[in-house]
Amino acid sequence: MDNEFGEGILPYLAGALQAVDVRIPYRSVISPKDTDDQIKAELYKLMTMQTRVFIVHMYPSHGNRLFNKAEEIGMMSEGYVWIMSDAMTDFLGSSNSLHIESLQGALGVKTYVPQTKELQDFRVRWKKKFLQDNPDEVDVELSNYGLWAYDATVALAMAVEQIAATANFGFQKANVSTSSTTELGTLGVPRNGQNLLKALTNISFKGLSGQLQFIDGQLPSSPYQIVNVIGNGARGVGFWTPSDGLVRELKSSLPMTNTSSTSNPKQLATIIWPGDSTAVPKGWQIPTNGKKLRIGVPVLHGFREFVGVTFDNATNTSTVSGYCIDVFDAVAQALPYALNYDYIPFARADGEMAGNYNDLINQVYIGNYDAVVGDVTIVFNRSMYVDFTMPFTESGVSMVVPIVDSKTKNAWVFLKPLTWDLWVTSFCFFIFIGFVVWVLEHRVNEEFRGPTSYQVGTSFWFSFTTMVFAQKEKVVSNLGRTVVIIWFFVVLILTQSYTASLTSRLTVQNLQPTVTDVKELIKNGKAVGYQPGSFVYGILKNLGFDDSKLIPYGSPEEWDELFTKGSGAGGIAAAFDEVPYIRLLLSKYCSKYTMVDPKFKTDGFGFVFPRRSPLVSDISFVYDNREALMPSNSSQNSIWSRILNLFSIFNQKDLRSHTFKKSGNIDNAGISLPSTCAPSPSSFSVLTDFSREPPSPLYSDSNPNGQAPHEVAIDVDQLTDPNQEHC
Repeated sequence: MDNEFGEGILPYLAGALQAVDVRIPYRSVISPKDTDDQIKAELYKLMTMQTRVFIVHMYPSHGNRLFNKAEEIGMMSEGYVWIMSDAMTDFLGSSNSLHIESLQGALGVKTYVPQTKELQDFRVRWKKKFLQDNPDEVDVELSNYGLWAYDATVALAMAVEQIAATANFGFQKANVSTSSTTELGTLGVPRNGQNLLKALTNISFKGLSGQLQFIDGQLPSSPYQIVNVIGNGARGVGFWTPSDGLVRELKSSLPMTNTSSTSNPKQLATIIWPGDSTAVPKGWQIPTNGKKLRIGVPVLHGFREFVGVTFDNATNTSTVSGYCIDVFDAVAQALPYALNYDYIPFARADGEMAGNYNDLINQVYIGNYDAVVGDVTIVFNRSMYVDFTMPFTESGVSMVVPIVDSKTKNAWVFLKPLTWDLWVTSFCFFIFIGFVVWVLEHRVNEEFRGPTSYQVGTSFWFSFTTMVFAQKEKVVSNLGRTVVIIWFFVVLILTQSYTASLTSRLTVQNLQPTVTDVKELIKNGKAVGYQPGSFVYGILKNLGFDDSKLIPYGSPEEWDELFTKGSGAGGIAAAFDEVPYIRLLLSKYCSKYTMVDPKFKTDGFGFVFPRRSPLVSDISFVYDNREALMPSNSSQNSIWSRILNLFSIFNQKDLRSHTFKKSGNIDNAGISLPSTCAPSPSSFSVLTDFSREPPSPLYSDSNPNGQAPHEVAIDVDQLTDPNQEHC
């Protein structure tokens, strides 16, 4: 089998089955000369790493030893994934070649050969002949390698027949140096080799392994069958084709394949994984050498909404909670591998925080903690010693000051919406409209007749009731109706304007900050507040505040109390804090304080990890693709090209989504695997952990930190010794 096969479909299969996340392979050689103890030692080394997905690329006899030791030390249990190349898969039907009991749950990939009548007849004849020559062998099956060898021999014979009439089958001695150390140099070169090669490439016939026809000097890629080792044999679970990727059954359009199809061709059959489990393994876990990650958390007493630590003296245990903890727990659950960790409060024996935030971060730098989760702000000087994930909160530092309402309210506020001139004018118009209606109606309308006092009262009553559209008297004259309609429109505008203005005065406060300029605070010697242990203290010192004017606060209640006292009575006139804290404070005291400029730029809260930790890119998906925005050759990349590049990444399918897990849909766009002819077992990968996305042929790593690739797979045993076994 060639490397193109191992570096093509096998990692693609591992990613498509969603059993492994993006990782660069670690390669390890297990040689046929290694003892069982050496093989076991190599496997133990892999157990301490993050990989739980292995791709086996070796001969059956060597694979038997590997799987036996893997089963012996518990690596064939639930959570592991084993995928075999066809160097081993092709021999699953032969009990003498593989110990099937140690392969339970493994997946195998092999070239699909259609079962034709000609092939079945040939297998019967071959098996009969083989058993005659080897009576001690039982249950022997012909592998695909044998079929390819037979078809290759037939093709060569047909090519020889085509050129037999004109061919010169003589050989000429090769011109090689006398210092050659191999026997290949003594072989002769056929005089008619070019004609034979040309005839061979033009051969086309239906062989035992399928249609044999060269295209551009190579055989076209054949479908691959994926099998699952269960019980005493292997059950087919699907196929892979260059055009369709993973499918349940082959389409009838493919040459010499099954004609059946399914309603959902992307859905593979149920796979029984190692440990007799049907749940897809997560594929790997972060290397912790058998220990849980120690995650430090700050101890806050006043802002427990972000991080809250509760100590139980009776059991000597602690419980952590809060927004930051919930975010990290949710991210850990979304990771495609198991992440085991414990929260460790950064506290002294008395329950107080054992230092400031820089001291807490330094614990990650010196190795006491594996990470820090909490309200830790991303700032430049901290990033020199640790790595931060992308921020998960709003960023910035701003100023909070008290507010006052410049509007006064009293019992006569209902008169404020209209000026006195408008009040008087409106009253006069009500009287005037009443008089006009009486003039137009009293001669034709009985409701406006009667004694003089009754007529005057009725006219005024009619006029003022139009203010709330409650008039009962009928208007019968056309002129009277015209006047009333116009008056209704005026009254509607007047009443709606009055209502809106009064509502605004009663509900909307004219809130104004008491202070708007930092220089004013410094000039007048006003005291300001800040959280102890925060980097905000350094910002205030740089602005020019004296230490005597900087008052710390540790809780929202203390913050409000200092504002209530005021700067002249031991309190504060303003407070400086990070925006997430300010949002929390204003949610409790929104009617008393407001946030004003200036706003100092920071990067928000982020999780802290050691430098070059693989968890940084896993938790920040944006972080994983940040080189799309900051390419190394930035002089030749415009901002627009970077935006388009980032959009192309955003537009890709997220194969971790439950929709793709359910349907098995895999995006094959852009996947181009090299065409492979009948593979030759020249070199073999043993174990590998591949990425979910199809990797490039060289496994290039765009490592953001520039470190060497973190390798987690196993490399190859080269079969160059002629004394070693061959298929």
